[in-house]
Amino acid sequence: MMYHDIIKRPIISENSMEDIANKKYTFEVAPNATKVDIKIAVEQIFKVQVDKVNTMNYLGKTKRMGVHVGKRNDWKKAIVTLKPDSKAIEFFEGLA
Repeated sequence: MMYHDIIKRPIISENSMEDIANKKYTFEVAPNATKVDIKIAVEQIFKVQVDKVNTMNYLGKTKRMGVHVGKRNDWKKAIVTLKPDSKAIEFFEGLA
């Protein structure tokens, strides 16, 4: 997999914006990506030094439209903590 296939999109929420002060950034990642894959991808894409990676798997919700039942996709979230001497990710600078 290429680095941009691992990191799908940033997650912008109130909690993730508060964590930027502590150099913690939240991303939606590929469900089959490992912590090592995520660390390497973030370091290569954003040119930063990653300290640790925490991941969470989410199950898609079941939704109904009348008698038809469907399910949203399962997805994976990663919280990436940067080293204290690392520079910040520039993408998030204007958002905080």
